[in-house]
Amino acid sequence: MWDVIVLGAGAAGLMCAIEGARRGRRVVVLDHARAAGEKIRISGGGRCNFTNLQIAPDRFISQNPRFARSALSRYSQQDFIDRVTRAGIAWHEKTLGQLFCDGSARQIVDMLLRDLHAAGGALRLGVRPGAVKRGADGVFQVETDAGEFTARTVVLATGGKSIPKMGASDFGYRVAQAFGLRIVPTRPALVPLVFTDAQLDMIRPLAGLSVYARVGAEGQRIAFEEGLLFTHRGLSGPSILQISSYWSAGSAIRVDLSPGRDLVAQAQAGRAAGLGGRDLVNVLDLPQALARNVVTRAGLSGRLADQTRAGFDALWRSIHDWQLVPAGTEGWRTAEVTAGGVDTRDLDGRSFAARSVPGLHVVGELVDVTGWLGGYNFQWAWSSGWAAGQAV
Repeated sequence: MWDVIVLGAGAAGLMCAIEGARRGRRVVVLDHARAAGEKIRISGGGRCNFTNLQIAPDRFISQNPRFARSALSRYSQQDFIDRVTRAGIAWHEKTLGQLFCDGSARQIVDMLLRDLHAAGGALRLGVRPGAVKRGADGVFQVETDAGEFTARTVVLATGGKSIPKMGASDFGYRVAQAFGLRIVPTRPALVPLVFTDAQLDMIRPLAGLSVYARVGAEGQRIAFEEGLLFTHRGLSGPSILQISSYWSAGSAIRVDLSPGRDLVAQAQAGRAAGLGGRDLVNVLDLPQALARNVVTRAGLSGRLADQTRAGFDALWRSIHDWQLVPAGTEGWRTAEVTAGGVDTRDLDGRSFAARSVPGLHVVGELVDVTGWLGGYNFQWAWSSGWAAGQAV
């Protein structure tokens, strides 16, 4: 008989278990994997983008945008930075407030496991959970392939559906639904976008090319200025991954391939300065292949001097307002996170307890809170896990 069973040895689950154990609770963490914190280990190219200096509630997506405020303010990015620093882990800022380990992401995993052990928490790996039930006496029974575990508190921290090859599944959502919690429909987020064959005819010749771009989504006010990568399957890179969390099927994305620089105005100025005899492709300040691509998409050719006002307008749209409708995303295989999840209306914002099921808590990616790219989702894991750990 345990006080607390945490299902999931990822970022949120370990954080919750540590905090609960530090409060004197008898805590056990169960996970089907053979190693804890595997998504931490592979993140950030093996260096773990563990948080972001610019964490703010408006950088998280949820049907209830206010829900994340309490946890993020009570356990902030600075709190976790201090924890990492105390553990002797060297780190650096990369871009846009993103913080990475100087060494290996394994340092973060090791820090969490040391903290769990020091607090007296137990970890059982290679244990596959099955049914989770709650008896009339308020005690939970968690069936596993290693026998039954019982406790008065269960924390669901099993993560979302992204990267199924690492064992991700819908287990946590099914357990939550079995206890009557509502689920906001889930979808892949922070994921590359794919396109029809007709669209790919224009994209594939640029495969491997990366540019700085501004990308927005139809019907959304937000846009992201970051790298954009052309691939054989479609579009990727930070700007695309970011907007994928806001994009809805059937709608368009809008791409500015040269934000902050009106390349058409520059070309027109060049014509006035005597460059009209040059080929239009050669006067655009873009990589040659991309310049040829935007000119072709605008339906143009020939010398700069031969272009009409309508032609320049078409060229401007081709460069600065390229609109295309993705056919979809690459799906769970390459998605970094899951959007949607357990409806926040069914959870207490301070303790992450299910309002209708005493003793049940839900944390991390399972909750309908999804952060931007760049350490935001790890901070949500630390903050939500910490908050639940104060209550279990």
